[in-house]
Amino acid sequence: MNKSRINILYEEAIGLLKELIKISSLSGHETYTADCIQDYFKKKNIATHRILNNVWCINNSYDAAKPTILLNSHHDTIAANAAYTINPFDPEIIEGKLYGLGSTDAGASLVSLAATFVFFYNENNLPFNIIFAATAEEEISGADGIEKLFGNEDFNKCFSHTNSFAIVGEPTDLQLAVAEKGLLVLDCKVYGKAGHAARDEGDNAVYKAMKAIEWFKNYRFAKVSPLLGEIKMTVTSIHSLNEAHNIIPAECTFVVDIRLTELYSHQEIIKIIRENISAEIIPRSTRLRSSFIDILHPVVQAGMALGKKTFGSPTMSDKALIPLPSLKCGPGSSAQSHSADEYVLVKDIEEGIQFYVELIQRLMNHR
Repeated sequence: MNKSRINILYEEAIGLLKELIKISSLSGHETYTADCIQDYFKKKNIATHRILNNVWCINNSYDAAKPTILLNSHHDTIAANAAYTINPFDPEIIEGKLYGLGSTDAGASLVSLAATFVFFYNENNLPFNIIFAATAEEEISGADGIEKLFGNEDFNKCFSHTNSFAIVGEPTDLQLAVAEKGLLVLDCKVYGKAGHAARDEGDNAVYKAMKAIEWFKNYRFAKVSPLLGEIKMTVTSIHSLNEAHNIIPAECTFVVDIRLTELYSHQEIIKIIRENISAEIIPRSTRLRSSFIDILHPVVQAGMALGKKTFGSPTMSDKALIPLPSLKCGPGSSAQSHSADEYVLVKDIEEGIQFYVELIQRLMNHR
């Protein structure tokens, strides 16, 4: 590995991350960070493509007959929470920590993957293509993010080779997330009958909802994933339409957050729930599936050969929406994601670039 090149790319990656932190990029409002990423590649004479706020570029010696590796991370953030004690848009390095909103989630991965793409951009004898994609709306699983890219014919056809796969940059301490839980959100509605609270009349919809909520609290699915454990169901809100204190509520709604594993489909889970509770069940979406990459996949094996461990991730990423075998792996600690006074260790970015480069070099040498 060319250490001097890595050092230059590391310094540039830190500079890019500082610029990104300065720019507000809430999900759905990433125009200016997309501009910033395009400017980074423009200065390197690397052509970019853009669909809405998704920016992507292709290695210089692209060959349609070869498989493609997608290097993907996101440049959107959530809003800074109220517990911040510093300016979330003021990137500052203090004692080896680069502070700022999105520094870890997922800025460190984004700039490390961008640097890795630049490292290999002009390689002429790669056994595969490399595409870098900085995507939008990951934090809200929006339709105008990674799904928008794969819905584009020019982008999608780059991955037509059966051996194509993706590396998704998220903070995992550079360990290998081979599986992650999917998401199913249910709006549940229970009906009763209105009546006066002072008399024994009506049918209390809140009490009926409580029975259903108790089932969600206690039910355990039979199949347990060896990587992801049990399916987790959590009731996160409840509401009665009745505002008067003296009227028995005729309707009660509640929301359930379900983190599913690869052992059940959304439809299977919904069927089990409908068989067990008396409520109207309305799924908000069934597109955020649990994802899994075979531990024998070359990219996983390459990572393990570099001393990394595999695990199942309880958090969800764009991995759920990428129609390719995908490994989630990136610098920084997941505990920093969405935290107040978010930071990333600058050494983690250097290690991230080194790891990604070594990972791809190992794939080149062991094809």
